[in-house]
Amino acid sequence: MALTFDVDPAFDRDLRDGITALWVDVSNAGGAVGFLPPVTSGDVRPELVKHLAGLAEGRTRLVVGRDEGGAVAATAFLTHNTHRLMRHWIGAYTVMVHPRHQGKGYGRALMAATADAALEIEGIEAIRLTCRGGTGADRFYASCGYKEVGRVPNAIRVADGDDRDDVIMLLPLYR
Repeated sequence: MALTFDVDPAFDRDLRDGITALWVDVSNAGGAVGFLPPVTSGDVRPELVKHLAGLAEGRTRLVVGRDEGGAVAATAFLTHNTHRLMRHWIGAYTVMVHPRHQGKGYGRALMAATADAALEIEGIEAIRLTCRGGTGADRFYASCGYKEVGRVPNAIRVADGDDRDDVIMLLPLYR
C-alpha cells in the first residue's frame, strides 16, 4: 500500500473536508501541528482558511498524499518567503500523516514529495521547517536529510510547566 501524491490539486469541498479531518485526527493523536487535544473541525478551519488564502494568492503550494481509497492521508504546505533577501528558500508547514498510517514509510514519502515540489520552483535552494522539541520529530526530519540549524529553548508552551524547544531545520536542495 502506498500513497499517491498530488501537488497543487484543484481545491474542492472534499479536499477541504479531508484536510480538516486529517488535521483534527493528527492533533487529537498528539501530533505537533499547532494544536493541543482535544481539537474539533471548528478549531482547525480558521487555520486552514489561512493556508487556503496563501494558495489562492500563489504564495503557498500544497502537497497532498492520498491512500488507496482516495482519502487524504498526508499533507505539507510550502510557503514562499515575502522578504526580498530570503526568497531562495521556502518553508514547510502543517506536515502531517494520518495516525493510522504511522510506521508505513508514508512520512518519508511525504518529505520526498515535498522536496520534489520545492525543486520545481525556480530559485528555491532549501526548505526550512520547525518542529516541537521532545516529540522525536527532529530525529525523523534528520533521517530525511534535514539538519538542525537552530533551537529556541522553551519557546513552545504545551502546558504549565511543560515548555518545549522550537527546533529549526533545513534541507538544502540540490538540482
